[in-house]
Amino acid sequence: MQFRDLKTQYSVLKDEMDKAILDVVASSAYVMGPKTKEMETAFADYVGVKHCVACNSGTDALLLALKVWDVKPGDAVFVPSFTFFASAEVIAMQGATPVFVDVDKDTFNMDTDDLERKIEQTIKAGRLTPRVIIAVDLFGLPANFKAIRKLAEKYGLYVLEDGAQGFGGRIGDRKACTFGDISTTSFFPAKPVGCYGDGGAVFTDNDEWAALLDSYHIHGKGSDRYDNVRIGMNSRLDSIQAAILLVKLKAFADYELVDVNKVAARYTEKLKDVVKTPVVPEGFYSSWAQYTLQVENKEVRAGLQAALKDLDIPTAIYYPIPMHRQTAFSYINLDENQCPESDRLAHTVISLPIHPYLFEEDQDRICEAISQYLKK
Repeated sequence: MQFRDLKTQYSVLKDEMDKAILDVVASSAYVMGPKTKEMETAFADYVGVKHCVACNSGTDALLLALKVWDVKPGDAVFVPSFTFFASAEVIAMQGATPVFVDVDKDTFNMDTDDLERKIEQTIKAGRLTPRVIIAVDLFGLPANFKAIRKLAEKYGLYVLEDGAQGFGGRIGDRKACTFGDISTTSFFPAKPVGCYGDGGAVFTDNDEWAALLDSYHIHGKGSDRYDNVRIGMNSRLDSIQAAILLVKLKAFADYELVDVNKVAARYTEKLKDVVKTPVVPEGFYSSWAQYTLQVENKEVRAGLQAALKDLDIPTAIYYPIPMHRQTAFSYINLDENQCPESDRLAHTVISLPIHPYLFEEDQDRICEAISQYLKK
């Protein structure tokens, strides 16, 4: 059994995928070829924004957004503590200071009450200038953007949507990667739509920012490719990855997103009386980058993970160390009680295999094993 079954996905898409890759090879247009532009247009259309700029990774996508806004030393950027390192790493890469915000106990996303507390504390301390909120769509579920937007307007902050895991999610009829002033996603292979290597994209409706993104991700180029007008990055998505993503986007839109939601619904129905299952608020729709349970404590989790491993059922822990406890951020000298919910989740979450190709008999086997262990 695979945690995220890319082998089965490839076997289903093999004919289309092989042709797409070989067409690029035959064209010899490997970098910034026509497939990349085609892919950018397709993803912008799917999401519902004017501009998509493809780049080398989801991390680069976040960094490019901060560069466009000239985030710099002395700036404060608010980011959830319970997330992948890249969400906070890019802040420090720009010389700014991450301010870690706790998360909601049910959705795993940014706690907007704590966000306002941290903004007020930062303003009162007077050492940093609040600039940006990075709101993460964790495990496929969009963050609470209605409340986040309200706070951004109140305090004059940009909103950067980190949709690395959220692509395909929705609030009402509006898709993830449209909720930020700039939004980003990742095409790492295990993401809802992944390529066969690293990749990412930046989304915006702002023409000026899109032009800056286009410059920054190709060495700060100007109108002449050999006239570099700013210090940029080498962060281009190659044509083979773009071709792969075009095939995968079609499958994702046609059936994968629906099918992975069926798997999640079946998990929840079978496990809701056994263990704390993920919460999707009314009006929200998840793309289920992960299906994450909450158990009683770290000891129960370790026992459950071992029992499932003995049955060849893979699991994963996202995330065992919150951002405010990462060694790399120890220089900030944070309060030990900075993000108590993030600390609790780090000891109690466990993620199950989930993907559109997970057979019902495997789903049943997983649920039965969890029920038997936790009811002991």
